[in-house]
Amino acid sequence: MVRTKDPAVRSLLLDRAAQMLRTRQPVTLRTLVAGTGVSTMAVYTYFGGMDGLWKALRQEGFIRLTAKLTAVEMSEDPVRDLAALGAAYLSNALESPDLYRVMFDAGFDLEDTDAADETLHCLVRAIERAKTSGRFHGEVDPLELATQSWTIGHGLASLVATGPLPHHARAHGVPMLTALFTSAGDEPARCRRSVEHGWGQTAPAGFSSRDRGERP
Repeated sequence: MVRTKDPAVRSLLLDRAAQMLRTRQPVTLRTLVAGTGVSTMAVYTYFGGMDGLWKALRQEGFIRLTAKLTAVEMSEDPVRDLAALGAAYLSNALESPDLYRVMFDAGFDLEDTDAADETLHCLVRAIERAKTSGRFHGEVDPLELATQSWTIGHGLASLVATGPLPHHARAHGVPMLTALFTSAGDEPARCRRSVEHGWGQTAPAGFSSRDRGERP
């Protein structure tokens, strides 16, 4: 009888490998499963061996990020949606900081580069909607603006999720995104309201309006 694979075991091994890399522990078959309650055979069952684990590790980061972004409910305000996607990006990094570090380690191959690219295309589609609605100039390049938006999100996420900035520094995302989207043609006051609204949609529980970047 073929045993059904448990997704929780796969996630456990990936999270543990990411944590061990961050703390510079040697990652071997035995050290990886030590204390987890699963056997070394699980690495072969779920990844085909250690080489498969390394490939799956980076990919898992992008899989979780894509799931986080696609879970953002789109509204009639594309600028709000862009900010909400940025907030979801940061939230994903805060939830899995060890895996977030590994996502951008080019020392490991990706299993599916197209799946990783989908995270950027989520932003591109929202920017195209903003152009269609007249919020952004017609000459704006969606891919270029999406890349700039991702750069802001990635820089902030890296500084907050992996240090040295405290979590409330996430509020800096509001003025930075507002400035970027205003440069793309949006009206400043309207843009600020949209960004504040979107940025607060995925804020962790307990965050105040100040942490969200909202004005009193």
